[in-house]
This record gives sequence, C-alpha cells and structure tokens, in this order.
Amino acid sequence: MNIVGKVIGSRYEILEKVGEGGMATVYRAKDNVLKRYVAVKVLRDEFITDEEFIRRFNTEAQSAASLTHPNIVSIFDVGHEENIYYIVMELVQGKTLKEIINEDGVLPWKWSINIAIQVASALETAHKNNIIHRDIKPHNIIITEDGIAKVTDFGIAKAVSNSTITAFGTTIGSVHYFSPEHARGGFTDAKSDIYSLGVVMYEMLTGRVPFDADTPVSIALKHMQEKPTPPIKLNPSIPFAVNKIIMKAMEKDISLRYQNATELLKDLSLALKNPEGNFVKSNAESMQYTQRVPTLGEERKMENTENKTEYKEKTGGHISSKPTKAKRILMIAIIACILILIPIIGFFGTQLILDAGQPKDVDLPNLIGKTYEETKELLKDTKITIETEEEYNEEVEAGKIFWQEPSYIEGYQVKENSNIKVKISKGTEMVVMKKVVGMKFEEAEALIENELHLKIEKKEETSKTVEAGVVIKQTPEEGEEVKAGSTVEVYVSTGTGIKQLSVPYVIGDTEEDAKKKLKDLDVIIVYEEDTTKINGRVLKQSLEAGTTVDEKTKITVTVNRIEAIKTGTINLNLKSLLGSRATIEIDENGNEINPTVALKITVNDETVYSSTHRKDETNITANVSGKGTVTIKILVDDVRIDMRQFDLSVENPVLTID
Repeated sequence: MNIVGKVIGSRYEILEKVGEGGMATVYRAKDNVLKRYVAVKVLRDEFITDEEFIRRFNTEAQSAASLTHPNIVSIFDVGHEENIYYIVMELVQGKTLKEIINEDGVLPWKWSINIAIQVASALETAHKNNIIHRDIKPHNIIITEDGIAKVTDFGIAKAVSNSTITAFGTTIGSVHYFSPEHARGGFTDAKSDIYSLGVVMYEMLTGRVPFDADTPVSIALKHMQEKPTPPIKLNPSIPFAVNKIIMKAMEKDISLRYQNATELLKDLSLALKNPEGNFVKSNAESMQYTQRVPTLGEERKMENTENKTEYKEKTGGHISSKPTKAKRILMIAIIACILILIPIIGFFGTQLILDAGQPKDVDLPNLIGKTYEETKELLKDTKITIETEEEYNEEVEAGKIFWQEPSYIEGYQVKENSNIKVKISKGTEMVVMKKVVGMKFEEAEALIENELHLKIEKKEETSKTVEAGVVIKQTPEEGEEVKAGSTVEVYVSTGTGIKQLSVPYVIGDTEEDAKKKLKDLDVIIVYEEDTTKINGRVLKQSLEAGTTVDEKTKITVTVNRIEAIKTGTINLNLKSLLGSRATIEIDENGNEINPTVALKITVNDETVYSSTHRKDETNITANVSGKGTVTIKILVDDVRIDMRQFDLSVENPVLTID
C-alpha cells in the first residue's frame, strides 16, 4: 500500500517513507493542525487481517504512550482509518546505534557508558510503570545529532505486574540480543531487558555481538549454554569496572544479574568516576549466606522428639523412665564431643590471647569524592594513615579524591595502622596557547605537541599571499586557555593552488578545435551569423591571446552559424479552418452564392502563396522556404484565421493545418 501524499486522520500528511520494520512501515509526515513534522508508523498490509497482530500493534501504542521520559520516543496519537492502523510519534533526527557501530566499529568506552546510562534510565522508568521492552537492541536506539539516546519500538512491550511469558507462544525480537530465558521461551521481566542492554554494551565496546552462528537456533542455544568471552579480552582498553558491569548484566542466572535498572545505573555512574574500581558486587557472594543450618541443640531436640515419639508408639502412649538403647548412645556421643572440644577450646583460647596484641580489623572507608580535610576528619578516630598524590582530572572537581587503593568495597576490612593511597584532583589542566601563525608547519607541530602537549589537526587552504607550508591561522588563537590534551586546528597554506594559463589564439578555428585548446578554461559558446565568413568557424574570443589568467577563468567564444534556407510543405484543410463559414449557400435559381475565397499564406509576414479556392476545399498544398523556425499565417479574404510556428531545420519538414 503506497500512502505517500495521503492525509490520514484528517491532519497527518504523509510525505515520504523513511524505514521498515518487521510489523510496520515508518513515514515522515506533517501534522497540519500543530504545524510540525512527525513520524507515522503504519501496520504493514500483510498483517491488517490478523487480529493478533492488530492487538499487538495497539498494545505498542498503549504501552509507549503512557511513558514520558527524555530518552523514550514520545507517542502523540493512535488511530485507525479504513485498512490503515497507525501510530503518530516524535520524529527523531539522527542515526540508529547499529548504524553508528557499523560505521565506526569499536566505540569509545566513556561515550558508550554515557549511552548505556541513558538507555538504562529509560528502562528504569518503563519498568517502574510495569512495562518490559523485550526487544532492546542497537536498531531500536536512535542517537540524535546532540548525542541523546532515544529508545523506540515498544512493539513487543507488554504491561505486567511481576513478569511475563513470551507472547503468542513464540519468541519475538532479535536473537543476537535475547536473554537466555527469552531464547527458551520462558518468563521475561525487567532483568531480561538488562541482559539485552548488556549485549548492546558488549557490542559497542568490542564491535561484535557476544554470540553468533549460522542459524538463529544456534545463536539462541549459545545464549542459554555458553559463557561469553569477557569483552576486556577482545578490547584491552576497556576499564576493569566496565568489564565487570557487562559480565554481571549478562549473567545467565537471573538471580546473579542486576535485579533492576536502578542498580545498573548506580554502577554505570561509578564507572565513569572510577573506571578501574572494584565496586561491582557479585550476587553469588550474598547468596552463599542464605542457607539455614540447624544448631547442635536443635539437632538433639529433634532427635529426642523423634525417639520419644517412636517409643510412645511402641508402648501404647506411655514413656518409660528406663534408659533406652538410643539414650545410652546419645550419652556416649556427648561425652566424646566434650573430650574432643577440650583441646580445641584450649587452642582457640591460646589463639585469642595471642591475637589480643594484634591490630584490629576496621571497615575500609570510602574516600571517593571527599576532600583531604573531610578525609582527616573521617579517619581521626582510627589509626589508618593516608598517602596523597595530586593529579589533573577534568571530570572531578579540584580538591576531591577520585582514586583510592585499596579500592572501596562495602563490608571490606583492613587492619589498623594500614596506609591508604589516594589521588586528589587538581581539576582540569589548562594550557596557554602560543602563536604559531607564520611558522612552517613542522615547527608549529613540534611546539604544539612537544612543548604544549596538545593535539594538532592540520587543515590546508590556498593563499595568494602566503607561501606553501606556512601556517595561515590557528584555532584557538594566541593567549587563549585550552584544556590539556585538546586539539588545535592549524591552517596551512598550499600556495595559490591555482594553475596559471596563457590564453591561446582560436579565431578561425572550428568550434571543436577551439574547445580542445581552451579545455583548462571555462568556455562559453555563443553563435552569430556572418555570411561574409566561413560557417562554423570562430569569429571572436573575449580574452586576448597571450593573456595570463587563472585556470577555469571564463572565456566567451563566438562561432559563425549560417542558417541554410530550407523548403517545407504545408497541407491545408480550408473547409475545417472556416468551419460554418465553409457552407456554400444556393439561391432560388439553384446557383451557388460566393462559393470561393481569396487564400493567402505568409512566412514571417512575407506573402509566399496567394490563390482563390472554394470554401469547402480540404486538400490544399503549398511549399514555403526559410531559415530555422518561421511564423506561418493563413489569411482568407485578408483576414487572418490561423497562425503557426514551422521548424524548417528538420529533415523533410511538413506542416498540416486543419
């Protein structure tokens, strides 16, 4: 169905198709009511008779329209007109994340984490509204020209209370980004979206997906069974903390993953500040402490209860005071335990006495983000010492700690008298730009890179006043302060860059020969007729021969064109031209009244044919001559009844007038 040019909903004018998905086609449209451009998603023709797909399509609109977030594409309207089911949404200018990955390959880790934070923020809002996206992939993340990530296509999102099973009994989405539970057709919830986002981060930082194979089934099996290669092995520049975040997000066991987007957001934000920190917690560690083991007393109580119950059943409900065999065995076991515990208690008692003189364990403090004074106040009641070092850090305010060793881990302890090394930010290092204009490029390059420790970007420009290889201008200019490591743009002269030519003499040459001689100039051909000169030859040139000019300079060449006189044939239907006037009246005696007229043909107002003809003649032939296109006029009794243009330059020209 081609709906370009159609107006739907009495307001949305479809302008052009911009993309296609598995369920729908997306068009750019104009909202004629609010005078703005929008995107309109229209259900594809093959699905309009499928009630299940229509229901799913409506679910998309209802789910997404309830979400308001800067990183989620806004839904404005939803409607149905004839066989067109459509959703009107925000028109986002930019590229999909998949297109950026395909173009650039491995992306910078800070940029990638920033995008992941925006997507996770969008998911956090969706999950809090009980909406699971279920198809997070780079294709559904649009990066605007301002670097804002927009999550789109909630086509398979579904409102849930806790979790949801894969809809319609089949798996939906892109298999490369499936969570293991999605791949096996099981329950999917917010943690499934987190797994998919982990795959997206993996691809941004390595340039490839973690699992790939020849068939979708094989890829799905790998998601369920194989452990991904840590991304840091494929790209060693990935920071330690970022690698840990990705691996935790992609845990196959949902209990080991981030349990919600808020947890993931917290670690992503920490990774920007402390990329090599060891703050990512493994859920496996906390799970080890959830088992409850009965105490020795509980075991004895359970045994006594079982023994009493068993004896009571055997004696008909009466418990004898006489020791049973089971009691004797229990007493022997207790005595044996006492004999074993005595030396153990002695050993540990001695150990406690020895440990009394050892330094105590104290909680490792988190010093990140604190000033030196705040740190001293925090540690005043401990025996921990700090060793400071100052470094420039443009991401952390001057005077704040941005690194510590050992790294902070919640619950981690160190001995009293331990030493903690910290790095304190000196803020952003600034460099005063020096003048490089007028230098040779090599000299400017050495000054910028070796002395100022800045990067240089060379750009070339032509100049009629500055010799080649010399710097014409610079950005930033002399005296401006710039961040250390930033880039300086240096414009270098390539000379005039324009080739100088001597104008050749072409008068008397043919048009073709003149063009060959003047091929490096901008040649304009005009035509004049001079019957005293040879036809087709150059009559004059606008630039005098021998003049030195820049290449591509305009030159006008006048070529002699003498039009040949040609003869053409005019076929005239006089009866048709006269219409009702061609009727010949008969008097009462049977004689014709004025049956003839005077016919005249002119060429460019010059009479070339004059004769008398009956009014009802239908086939009059006349030959005319002239140059090029001429004006033909037909006159009857000196009154013009027709006028035509007749091109005599064509082969065997014929003009039919009826």
